[in-house]
Amino acid sequence: MDGIFLRHIAFEIEKEALGARINQVYQPNRDELVLVLRTFGGSKKLLLSARANSARVNFCEKTPENPAQPPMFCMLLRKRLGGGKLTGVRQQGCDRILFLDFECVNELGDLVQLSVACEIMGMYSNIVVVNRETGIVVDALKRADLSASSRRPLLPNIPYELPPAQDKFDITKTMPGEIAEHIVSLPAEMPLSKAVLATVQGVSPLICREIEYRVGEGVTNRLTGMSFERLTAELAGLKQLTEACAGTPYTVYREDGRPMDVAFMRIDQYGGFLRVEQGESFNSVMDGFYEERDSKERMRVKAHSLRKLLTNLCDRTARKLQKQHTELRQCADREQLRICGDLLQANLYRIERGASFAEVENYYDAEGKTIRIKLNPAISPAANAQKYYKDYQKAKTAETVLAEQIEKGEAELAYLESVLDFIDRAETERELSQIREELCEQGYLRKPKGKQQKQQKLSPREFKSSDGFTIFVGRNNSQNDRLTLKTAAKTDVWLHTKDIHGSHVIISARGGEVSETAIAEAAGLAAFYSKARESANVPVDYTLVKYVSKPSGAKPGMVIYTHQKTIYADPTPETPKNGN
Repeated sequence: MDGIFLRHIAFEIEKEALGARINQVYQPNRDELVLVLRTFGGSKKLLLSARANSARVNFCEKTPENPAQPPMFCMLLRKRLGGGKLTGVRQQGCDRILFLDFECVNELGDLVQLSVACEIMGMYSNIVVVNRETGIVVDALKRADLSASSRRPLLPNIPYELPPAQDKFDITKTMPGEIAEHIVSLPAEMPLSKAVLATVQGVSPLICREIEYRVGEGVTNRLTGMSFERLTAELAGLKQLTEACAGTPYTVYREDGRPMDVAFMRIDQYGGFLRVEQGESFNSVMDGFYEERDSKERMRVKAHSLRKLLTNLCDRTARKLQKQHTELRQCADREQLRICGDLLQANLYRIERGASFAEVENYYDAEGKTIRIKLNPAISPAANAQKYYKDYQKAKTAETVLAEQIEKGEAELAYLESVLDFIDRAETERELSQIREELCEQGYLRKPKGKQQKQQKLSPREFKSSDGFTIFVGRNNSQNDRLTLKTAAKTDVWLHTKDIHGSHVIISARGGEVSETAIAEAAGLAAFYSKARESANVPVDYTLVKYVSKPSGAKPGMVIYTHQKTIYADPTPETPKNGN
């Protein structure tokens, strides 16, 4: 976002929300605030972001998920700004600093003038609440003491100072000819786009390249004649557009369809190589540009701790299983211990006390070969025989116990891997929250202290087959259990990838018979919402729900089934009629 684009956003905010009152304040994460404004046209959500890679101010459609406990800065804003009236929207020249002025009422019932300064400056972005009457900082989203910034500390109860001004021309206060003269008089010769970027306040590199393209592609700042006149004309047009906020929002898309940049004017420099689309408003263009990327970033941050926990648990469980398998293989030689005990017991009269070994005839061997048995010289031959019997019983018991432990460990590892797979496929923050809740219920995470707000359970993903059958897909293990064992009818069709972690898929039979088309399309969904979503020709088992059951004590999502058939399907993200 450049300064002139921000000027257009401020113009839209002033036009749509001036006089609105703050209905609620949210702080979804440490770098973002959402002000819910009650306007004459309805409720609007104003996002203030100080994230280093996506700092901005704009109306947003979707509200990021809020933490269970609001941060202290959010509580302060609720106290100071709650019910406040938006009385003004100001920009510092064409710089990326926007002030939102509010008229609020303090604890004594007196009117107080507060400003929220949105400083959009990359990694130095910040949101600062200032008492407009005194110029004193109330608080800042990112506090900075003298150790962090000796030139400009940001702490409560100290005067607010603007960030250092750039040594550039404000196009709204300077004549185009003067700016053009300065550009051509720069001491160093450089591409025109770089010269414009170094001279004009509030323009992004994209706009500077566009100005160079319109003046003459590849020209430098050493302009004369017609080229100089074209530069002056372009700057005059930019000045008129900026003063009147008469720009038009555009989004530039990459070849793969992802948004690459935004602009307040038509972009022609890419010719037909990149797609350029006009948007409805500056706020909607900015919201759409960042929404997908920011949601993925928020998901990545929230999923990181869960993924790390589960990866560590999987590694620990796998190591434990490996050790148990090694011990189990050692138990396979227990019969030799019993044989040694029997042979010692039969030859006690021949073994001298204090001997370190005994050579006796092995009557268990068909050829009657002799065998050397190691002894403990400190104990009697009879005690040595009893020790071999004891070791035999110990190995026999260990084999039974280890077999049970290995079975439980393998089930636990399968469950942890399935949860890890669901985290990798989670599409919303609510899905991650419910996975975290499931892990708390299973004892892998501690439940948060204090009274927690009960979250509404997510509904399964819902699709429609091309011939009208409703298909449900579970979002996590707990939902898989509810979907298969409680929601689905006995005559519905159940699908799951064969021996691969994935979601339970249900085709609602509606009391009739499910078509082959619906089964094939549901199999594609089962393959897509599984660990094999990047593969092809994935085996998917399907059977009636009445043949699916849950073993006693099994982990969430773990079931057994019979009467199944197998179909091979390619993963498909949606059926012809996609649902929720």
